[in-house]
Amino acid sequence: MEENTGVGIRVAAGIFLTIMLITIVVIITISSQDAAKQGQTKMASITTQLSDTEFNTYNNTTLSGSQVMNAIRQYMNLEQFGIKVTTGKQKGHDGTFYGNTFDVTTGDIPTPNKNLKLEDALNQTNATYINPSGQFKSYIVRDSNNMIRGIVFDQQ
Repeated sequence: MEENTGVGIRVAAGIFLTIMLITIVVIITISSQDAAKQGQTKMASITTQLSDTEFNTYNNTTLSGSQVMNAIRQYMNLEQFGIKVTTGKQKGHDGTFYGNTFDVTTGDIPTPNKNLKLEDALNQTNATYINPSGQFKSYIVRDSNNMIRGIVFDQQ
C-alpha cells in the first residue's frame, strides 16, 4: 500500500511540475510576443524618420538655384515622387514638374508620367530656366499616408 501511495505522489508531482512548466513557457512566449510587437513598431517609426531625414533640408527652407538643380537630378528618377519648380518668369503659372506630376495639396500622383528633361531648365532664354544664383523657397508635399511625394520650389 505504501508503494502505491509513493507512486501516486510521484505521478501527481510529475503532472504538477509539467503543468507548471507549460504555464511558464506560455507566459514567457506571450510576454516575448508583446515585446517583439513593440520592437517592430519602434523600428518602423525609426525607419520612417530616417527616410524623412533625407528630405528635411527641403522643408521650409530657402535654397539657391544650383541646389534646386542638384535636388532635381537626385530625386526626379524616384518612383512615386516629383519636383515642382516655379521660376520668377513663371509666376502666376503652374510651374514645371520634374519626375512625376503630383497634386501639391494632397500629394496624389494621378498618373505617373515622368518628365526627365532638364534642357529647358538649363536654357537661359526659356521661362523655365533655373538661375543657379536665384533664391527658391521650398517645402515638401505628403500624401494621405504621410509619405513624402514631392518637393515644391518657388523662386523668391
